[in-house]
Amino acid sequence: MNFFLGVDAGGSKTYSLIVNEKGETLGRGVSGNGNHQTNPRHAEDNIAAACHQALREAGLSKDNIAYAYFGLAGADREPDYEVLRPMIQRLEFPRHSIACDTMIAMRSGTARSYGAVVISGTGFNAAARNRAGEELQYGGFGYIYGDGQGSGRDLANFAFRSAVRAWDLRGESTLLHELVLRAAGFQSVPQMLDAALDNGYTPPLTLAELVFEAADQGDEVAARYLAEQGSELGNAAAALIRRLGMEKDEFDVVLGGSVLSKSRSTIMTDALAETVRMTAPGAKVARINMEPVAGAVLSAMDMAGHAVNEEIMSRLRSASFRDLKGEAKDEQ
Repeated sequence: MNFFLGVDAGGSKTYSLIVNEKGETLGRGVSGNGNHQTNPRHAEDNIAAACHQALREAGLSKDNIAYAYFGLAGADREPDYEVLRPMIQRLEFPRHSIACDTMIAMRSGTARSYGAVVISGTGFNAAARNRAGEELQYGGFGYIYGDGQGSGRDLANFAFRSAVRAWDLRGESTLLHELVLRAAGFQSVPQMLDAALDNGYTPPLTLAELVFEAADQGDEVAARYLAEQGSELGNAAAALIRRLGMEKDEFDVVLGGSVLSKSRSTIMTDALAETVRMTAPGAKVARINMEPVAGAVLSAMDMAGHAVNEEIMSRLRSASFRDLKGEAKDEQ
C-alpha cells in the first residue's frame, strides 16, 4: 500500500493530509503561518508541525510516504526557491516536490494533472501546467508590476473612484455613488474625501462587493468594468497557455478566490472564459471543489505516477479540517 502526503502552507494556516492509494484519509494536521516571506523559521516549524501531526494520526513514518507534495505560499520566484528547497529538504521526506500554492489550487478543481488557474481574492495570481509538467506562474505583485486587475483590491478602489467621479461630474452617473457612501458610512463624497486625505481612510475591501451589486441592478459603469476585468483575467491565463503551447489541448481553467467564487454575477467569469477560448477553444472553466491541500495530495499522486480515478476524487472532496485543532501557534 502506498501513502501520499499533501501540504498547503498559507499565510495564516498550514494544512497537511495523508491518504492511501484509494484516497482514504489516514492523517491530518494543521498549524500556523507557513509563508517563508513572513518569517522563514516560523514557517519551517509550522510546516513540520502539521506534517508530524498527520503522520502521528496515520501511524506512519516519513519513510512510509511514497510521495510528498508541498504547495507553498510565497513560492513566487527563484530567490524564494533558494530558501524553500533546503527548508523542505530538512523535513527528510525521501521523495517530494514543492510548488507555489496556486498550483495545488488548480489541481483541486480539475481531474487532470494539467490545466490553468486564476485566483482573484484580495490580490491576483495565475498559473498553468502543460501535459509535459512544465509550469509557469505570475501575479501577486500589484498593478505597477503588470497585474492586480480584477482583484478585490482593484474592485474596491474602482468603487471608491467611481463614487468620487460621479459626484464631481468627471465620470458617468452610477449607483456606486450612493452604494459606496452608504457602505462606508459617510454623508457625502466631500466628507469621505476629507477622511481619506486627512485621516488616512482607505477604501475597505468590502467595497468590491458593491461593484457586483450595482451590476446586478443594471448599472452600466459597474457591468462594463467587470467585463473589462474579466477579460484581463482571461488574458492572464491565455498568455500562460500560449507560452506553454497548450492552445490545442483540452483542459480546465480553474477559478478561485473570493472575487471569482462568491459572486452571483457571471459578467466577469463569462468575459474571462470567452477571452481564454479565443486562445484555447478546448478550455473549460471549472471551480475549486475540494480543499487545496487535497489538490496537493493529488499532485503527489501525479508525481508518483499513481492513476487518479473518480473514486479517489470523490473521497478527497469530502476531506474536512473543521474539527481539527493545530499543535503549533503562529509566532509571527
